[in-house]
Amino acid sequence: MLFTSVFKPAMRWLFLLGIMGIAQWGGASPPTLQERGKSVARSTVVLDEQELRWMASHPRVVVTALEYPLYLFKDEHGHWTGLNSDLLKRISDMTGLQFVYQESFSTDQMLAHLERGSADLSTTLSMNEERRALLDFSHAFGGAGWVFVGQAGVPPVQSLEDLAKRVLVLPTRHALEAMIRRDYPSIELRSVKTRAEARAWVESGEAYATIENEIGAQLFPSGRLQLGAVVPGKWDGDYLAVRKGRPQLLSILNKALEAFPEQELRAIRLKWLGGTSTSQAHGFWQRFDQWVCWGMFVVSLFGLLSLLWNRRLAVVVRQRVEAQRNLRDQLAFQHALMDAMPDPMFVRDLQGRLIMCNKSYEDALSTRFDRMQGRQLIEVDVMPGQTAELLHAEFMAQLSTRRTRFFERQLVFKDGVRDIYQWTVPFYTADGQLRGLLGGWADIARRTRQT
Repeated sequence: MLFTSVFKPAMRWLFLLGIMGIAQWGGASPPTLQERGKSVARSTVVLDEQELRWMASHPRVVVTALEYPLYLFKDEHGHWTGLNSDLLKRISDMTGLQFVYQESFSTDQMLAHLERGSADLSTTLSMNEERRALLDFSHAFGGAGWVFVGQAGVPPVQSLEDLAKRVLVLPTRHALEAMIRRDYPSIELRSVKTRAEARAWVESGEAYATIENEIGAQLFPSGRLQLGAVVPGKWDGDYLAVRKGRPQLLSILNKALEAFPEQELRAIRLKWLGGTSTSQAHGFWQRFDQWVCWGMFVVSLFGLLSLLWNRRLAVVVRQRVEAQRNLRDQLAFQHALMDAMPDPMFVRDLQGRLIMCNKSYEDALSTRFDRMQGRQLIEVDVMPGQTAELLHAEFMAQLSTRRTRFFERQLVFKDGVRDIYQWTVPFYTADGQLRGLLGGWADIARRTRQT
């Protein structure tokens, strides 16, 4: 009774304070919304006649897209998202340009699409002298440094001079490749197709280091890798790269970037590159006077304590159910992704037992996954005995050395000898623990016939 007699008057008093605070905040809201509307209106781009004619004859702008986490990547539904996707959507609203994505799988492939004219634009290509001869670059709208990525447990790379007489691996046609070949001839430079392959080379010890964008390099679990210093004097600017022969498109993009509201661009970058939630929460509380903050504190103290445990239990249960559903969705997506691959693929654990495979693997060996699950290759009759023993021994040796393998070979299958391109890569947990092998092969003769 005493609690009730004290609690009810206090709640009535705090409710009154809350209504006054909300009224004060609501009174300030309309001007804010009006200012926001004016900002959007001011950001509309005015195009000249040549630009309008070009847009009329080019209803779609093809964007060659390479997945680059945070900047541009596919979500779980296969839709392109990220910082650069949000930027293009806003430019589309401002100009009327319609952007469509054409997926690429390496920097070299992106450049090839632009050179051949099958794509008009890229959002993730860095600028260098070689590319300036092939492409036109828009105004910069951000950027980051380049950073060295080396093996954990060795002194971090501090400069390019540290790599003299050592192997540096870079994706083909990397933005810094020409400069390094010219200015640092003592570095043993190797080229691979993708950033993932470059990291694998460093992990296996085949290369001493690679170089990545500073923001992108921090997104991946370190495992057997560590970040070194920022490459001195080199900057990876954010540009929109347009293929030659599209001056109107370049002009439209530059006008849009010039008209882009600074606060909106900053908000997009904060959304994807961090700090957004903190800034929003801080700005929310700043809109309240000190007495409103105290009122909310007392409300939480007297009003929410009675419901805390029930709400907490409901949240925990809901989060657990959501986590289980997300995990099932991720597993279903992984299975669908593997089954979509035309070449056989498999995953084996530290003892060489089969964890997962795709439909192509089952078809190639004329068997079913449930017959092979949890069993070593030498325990199932899907290959000639000598071939099974050879491959199993190679898997176990590779797990002990932790080296990646990409090579052409001949193997005896039950239906005869095949020329294949085989690859196997160790994979790790987020904390760097070795979990097994991911591998597969491609039938060289079949690919030659398709070509």
